[in-house]
Amino acid sequence: DAKGNFLANPALASRKDLRDAVVSSRGAAEKWEKTSAFNRSQILYRVAEVMQGRAEQFASEIIAQEGLTKSQAKKQVEKAIDLWVWYSGWCDKIATIYGATNPVSGSFYNFTIPEPLGVVGVFAGGKDSLLDLVHGIAPVLAGGNVAITLANQNFPLSAITLSEVFATSDLPAGVVNVLTGKHSELASWVASHMDIDGIDGSGLDSQVYESVRLAGTDNLKRIKKFSSTESPERILAFMESKTVWHPIGI
Repeated sequence: DAKGNFLANPALASRKDLRDAVVSSRGAAEKWEKTSAFNRSQILYRVAEVMQGRAEQFASEIIAQEGLTKSQAKKQVEKAIDLWVWYSGWCDKIATIYGATNPVSGSFYNFTIPEPLGVVGVFAGGKDSLLDLVHGIAPVLAGGNVAITLANQNFPLSAITLSEVFATSDLPAGVVNVLTGKHSELASWVASHMDIDGIDGSGLDSQVYESVRLAGTDNLKRIKKFSSTESPERILAFMESKTVWHPIGI
């Protein structure tokens, strides 16, 4: 804990654990993508509700891990819950706001629609164990992607408890897989895995992040890093634009 006393014994995820997580995520990706945006919004809101019911547990774990005061820990939990609500509201709006009807020459309609990238690896880090974790996962799910989350290696307990929230909410199995362990050991495997489509490296230190960027060039993986702030740009970062042509009058 923050005082150097034993608190918990989190697992050190291996390469096989990562492979299993990828298989689980890929199996859930199509179903989650085809879930209606409105339904995804309801599910993310439900995650917030379940978190609210365990707010005291989250706060006590944050106090033990990070050495914060009760009011500081409570504030972090409240912000994390609000963040789920905020991103749940974007689920059925992102396509409307960032999609487009394009002017073209000819008797056609031309539409551009944002679609999810697929499987995204999320490295959680930062000084706020729970809030930074939600900053990474929520926008990925809001865009219709599935997430393989590498927990904050210094404060993993919040991620473990959040995984219990996922299991007891309406989130389908496999949509979020949580691994605990050392980022330096897992990062190269995540970057080189051909069935992971993108990486949010916000929780990585600069040296490990650079190694991930280099390893990801071999498979053209989309790799991003963000500041800890809510923004629809974090949703769009792991989406692709599909353009559809349709003849007028048919």
